[in-house]
Amino acid sequence: MRIIFLNVGRPETLEYFGKAVPTGGRKRPVPEAYLSAAGFAGDGQADLKNHGGPDKAVCVYPYDHYPHWENALGAPLEPGAFSENLTLAGALEAEVGLGDIWQVGGARVQVSQPRIPCGKLAGKRGHKELPELIHANGFSGFYLRVLAEGLVRAGEAVSVVERHPAGVTIQFVNELLYKHRTERADFERALAVEALAEAGRRALLKRMTP
Repeated sequence: MRIIFLNVGRPETLEYFGKAVPTGGRKRPVPEAYLSAAGFAGDGQADLKNHGGPDKAVCVYPYDHYPHWENALGAPLEPGAFSENLTLAGALEAEVGLGDIWQVGGARVQVSQPRIPCGKLAGKRGHKELPELIHANGFSGFYLRVLAEGLVRAGEAVSVVERHPAGVTIQFVNELLYKHRTERADFERALAVEALAEAGRRALLKRMTP
């Protein structure tokens, strides 16, 4: 895996679909940034209820999906097109597992949950159906929590320190979230992973068949 773009941005008010919306989603690439447990220096979120916090300190999006979306959306994509902090090559949802631990520059991080797309991402891209498209194809991206702080630079390699033994991938969790999987045993398998963020745990429990 490799960092293609490292993106940060402060909260601001933008117009999405004719409405003024507070958002930290317009992120710009920087050559380096210090990563603490709260996230990257120079970055912030407008909605602290649904974004940010220790379990979602870093948002990651696979660079491998950019060609698909450029074709689907009919326009070239800028760095940080999905409001992600790290645009990574070689970090696909089908291969990344909950609880996996990575070395990212001088920082050590852990995969905590899928990114759940919202209306602000749709507004940023000017495509109201974007969340539904992501639900269908699973190209969600995901979040990281920070285990050890450090300096991170664009262009650096990202290495796997430890793969979680449960082997519950981000793709697997997405299939549960968007009802492509409905077996209770599959939900229980994901919920048993202690590294799953609390927000992701609540989302799974909400969709779990009684």
